[in-house]
Amino acid sequence: MFHQKALMLVEKDSDKSLINVIIASMTRKVTPPSIQITTSLPPSINEQYATVEGRRILSEGARRWKKEMARQVGKLEDEGVLDESVRKAFRQSYLSVFLEFFFTSPHRRDLDGGLKISLDALCVALGLNDNRVVDIHLIKRIDPLHPRLELTLEGIAEWQFDKEYVYLLDSEAESER
Repeated sequence: MFHQKALMLVEKDSDKSLINVIIASMTRKVTPPSIQITTSLPPSINEQYATVEGRRILSEGARRWKKEMARQVGKLEDEGVLDESVRKAFRQSYLSVFLEFFFTSPHRRDLDGGLKISLDALCVALGLNDNRVVDIHLIKRIDPLHPRLELTLEGIAEWQFDKEYVYLLDSEAESER
């Protein structure tokens, strides 16, 4: 399809350099950014929060785990896998996250209990807004000897929200801000 459109443009336009630019931009393959991180399992949802003076706060274990995620991101930087160009590519993309939880047993933990803390820790460590995540995959596996989380973050080269559901900014609400 791209080639047919490009050929039609060549026949109609005499400026060959412009045509070459159009063809190059139409056929260029963009490799979306991708990183993989392995950490210990995040604390269960029941271990993520503590009540102090009537307020719910992140538990010490959850804060420690979030620091571990930041260290893993730092390792990627040290290895040259993650640099500013990769961070920029992530910031300009919608994101897909693949989380593979390896638990010690099949029924002790819910699969989704580590989702929020994992996304929050990863996005904070990378300087990303987690509202860019549009695709999430969760898998529960069992590895009693090596419980862990294997996480893959990918930028999505092309993402389009459903055409049927177009967000129309409420101009009255916006003008009141």
